[in-house]
Amino acid sequence: MKRSWTDTIEETIIALLLGLMTMITFANVVARYVYNSNILWALEATVFLFAWLVLLGASYGVKQNAHLGVDLVVELVSPPVRRILGLIAVSICLIFTLLMLKGAWDYWANFANLPATEGRWFPLGFEEKYRDKGWYEVYSVPHPEFLRWMEDVFNEGEEYEKIPRFIPYAVLPLSMALLLYRFLQAAWAIWTGKADRIVASHEVEQELEEVRAGHEEKA
Repeated sequence: MKRSWTDTIEETIIALLLGLMTMITFANVVARYVYNSNILWALEATVFLFAWLVLLGASYGVKQNAHLGVDLVVELVSPPVRRILGLIAVSICLIFTLLMLKGAWDYWANFANLPATEGRWFPLGFEEKYRDKGWYEVYSVPHPEFLRWMEDVFNEGEEYEKIPRFIPYAVLPLSMALLLYRFLQAAWAIWTGKADRIVASHEVEQELEEVRAGHEEKA
């Protein structure tokens, strides 16, 4: 399977997130047990990094058909019925993701001094009046010097001691938008006949086939 440049970018981001989590956790263990100290912001930082890893990884998993799927019923029906079931399933996923995207935007928007949407279930426009929350900070992760420009943009020039919440929370609408895009790709693949289901990882079956092939070669 040919790899695209987007695969490289996504895999690099995921690897960096995992690497940063590992480094911060290791550094905190060393600080605690060797130097009897503590990196106060380490726990919160790793929680944010883990959230980014999981949420971005979810959309990447859809793209790579890496999510586990139970396809026992799908395999029992004819190809036309299989395609209909696939379209029904992807439609449910699209509706769910749209609802998640609206909720994610509404939760994040005011922290970035942006309007949330109106409407309980589906967006009916944007708020005309809302309270800017760009001044909200996280609990312990310090604000880096290279992001000082954000103080003028989001905090009326007031200094941030910790990073503003809209930075780590930005993964919420971003990941849901990516997930929606991946499900739209899956829906198009089913509609055009290139696929008959959303996701179905056969990783275990493939590994078993490789083991069998290895035994056959040795025999």
